[in-house]
Amino acid sequence: MKVLLSLLGGALLSASSVSLAANRWATATSPTPTVNGIESIGDYTAGCLRGALTLPENGEGYQVMRLSRQRYFGHPDLIQFIEKLGRSAVDKDWGTLLIGDLGQARGGPTPSGHRSHQSGLDVDIWFLLSREASKRKLSHGEREKWGAPSVLLPHSDTINPSQWSPAMEQVLETAALMPEVDRIFVNAAIKRELCNKNGPEARPWLKKIRPWWAHDDHFHVRLKCPIDSPNCKAQDPVPNSNGCDASLDWWFSAEAKTPSTVPKKAPAPLRLPEQCNAVLTE
Repeated sequence: MKVLLSLLGGALLSASSVSLAANRWATATSPTPTVNGIESIGDYTAGCLRGALTLPENGEGYQVMRLSRQRYFGHPDLIQFIEKLGRSAVDKDWGTLLIGDLGQARGGPTPSGHRSHQSGLDVDIWFLLSREASKRKLSHGEREKWGAPSVLLPHSDTINPSQWSPAMEQVLETAALMPEVDRIFVNAAIKRELCNKNGPEARPWLKKIRPWWAHDDHFHVRLKCPIDSPNCKAQDPVPNSNGCDASLDWWFSAEAKTPSTVPKKAPAPLRLPEQCNAVLTE
């Protein structure tokens, strides 16, 4: 698990090293023409996206938040996933899904907020299932000012029963059962809640629910590499176990909660695949 802490430190340090490149990608505010092809290129933390589609700001069962960030672009598989999950929200009366960041118009590193979300296959979805948004379209001001509430009690690893609901578990299960989903990142306390509720023989879909730091106010869905994207780099497969074992206990240890004080080496400059040079200039 010390490797995970090292990776976290590297991710934090790398933010400054990629800032100049990130600004170049952020200023590309329109996707490449789809006639040039559609492809996720590279990996989730060092990649780009050709032929992105735009997620409409309002759809059946969902609304997009933080429009000013202009991170509502994704591979068609990601757009279709969000639309399917939105339809499930309507069919099952969960409330409206509030969609956070997807990726930039051509993917690539962002100036702030994420190291991933670069290849058009990641999306953040708030845990807040909004009944108010089910009644009307939110204003642009509301989309900027509303906050995503944590589902944990303050300064604890305990689920806040006033913020958590069975519908949230249903959303996660529905998303995890979709074959295009590779993994879903949530706070470790949420993973523990799901494991405890489902008993020692927790359901197989829970193996896709992966604990990670923060992620107490939203969950992060990551799709598998699409079949039209031979230059997409997949992550290692998730373990076959459901993750409701001793490996989950580590996330509540002092080691997990205390970042390493050992000085980290400066990370190497972010290197995107060669194909991304063309994506940025098309």
